[in-house]
Amino acid sequence: MFEKFFSDRILSTPSSFIREILKVTQKPEIISFAGGLPNPVSFPQEELKVSMNRIAETFGDKIYQYSTTMGLDSLREYIVERYKKIWSMDINIDNVIITTGSQQALDLLGKVFLNENDKVMVEKPSYLGLLQAFCLYKANFIQTKLDDEGLDIDELKNTIKTHKPKLAYLIPNFQNPTGLTYSAQNRKEVFEVIKNEDMILIQDDPYGELRFEEGKRIPYIGLNETDKNIYLGSFSKIVTPGMRLGFIIANKEIIKMVETAKQASDLHSNIFAQYLISDYLYNNDLERHIEKIKKLYKSQSESMVSAMKKYFPKNIKFTIPKGGMFTWVTLEEGKSSVDLFNRAIKKNVAFVPGDPFYVNQTNVNTLRLNYTNADSKTIEEGIKRLNEAMLEI
Repeated sequence: MFEKFFSDRILSTPSSFIREILKVTQKPEIISFAGGLPNPVSFPQEELKVSMNRIAETFGDKIYQYSTTMGLDSLREYIVERYKKIWSMDINIDNVIITTGSQQALDLLGKVFLNENDKVMVEKPSYLGLLQAFCLYKANFIQTKLDDEGLDIDELKNTIKTHKPKLAYLIPNFQNPTGLTYSAQNRKEVFEVIKNEDMILIQDDPYGELRFEEGKRIPYIGLNETDKNIYLGSFSKIVTPGMRLGFIIANKEIIKMVETAKQASDLHSNIFAQYLISDYLYNNDLERHIEKIKKLYKSQSESMVSAMKKYFPKNIKFTIPKGGMFTWVTLEEGKSSVDLFNRAIKKNVAFVPGDPFYVNQTNVNTLRLNYTNADSKTIEEGIKRLNEAMLEI
């Protein structure tokens, strides 16, 4: 009835595959490995209650009033100091804008950079939230395959030479959906390929703090070596997702354009949440909190890997997570993860089939499993049920 009124953009953009799946998984009997949900056990609820009372007493009506588009200065300053400390990044507060989650950051960057049919290089497979966000701006996606080290360098060279993309979107740390991390050497090689290209590089890093192994973080691609680097971060995985706070770090000229786009979008991100998260960060030991999350997720990851080794057929491949929230499973050639999903749901276990992580591919033989929102007993039972479904396809 209303189709003639809808824009071409919205008609050509699919609904979120995961959001549709999550509707199915609301039944209490279903074990869900589908959503990328942080474990509620990791939420610092008592500390946040203290912060709520403190900001109400300290700032009064400011926490309920309209605010500036760029975001709360104290929160932006915290981000600047953290990135300077970790990466020696040469930035100041004018390089940072607060967004309503990193998902809004993607939407704003689409508004700022994309004209219809502009080419965007993404990983194969890539984050479905990015594909949906940029699809609204009718981007032309070019996928470059991943291997165990990161981007396939030969294919990257061919992609750049053949397509000359305007933007590249990468998730170097514990990539969504595969869980893979680019090696230090691969990052150097990627930068050597792209450093002289007329292209903007977006590096999304929602999972980088969740590294299970001890040791030094691997630097971003081309860290501090180009003004055409854009970094996306989020508090969703290390504090709480419900506050919907993320941020963009970029060249001041880019940030200015993003500010204009955000003014037209929502004026500013939730200011109560900004005051709350800022107070929490300045009055608590974030590193100790992150260590607790990493310990929890590492244990859950090991439970899932152990269960997959125990129950899955030997010809089923899967990644061994070194951090983050996901593992990536590859079925036999010719098998469909969508077919597996339909059978698995009947056994009350859910996951995300691989299809929405690819461009113009269907019935692929890959799937994503999330391990962070279930205990070890539930994980084992879910993997056992999933194996039963595998034996039927």
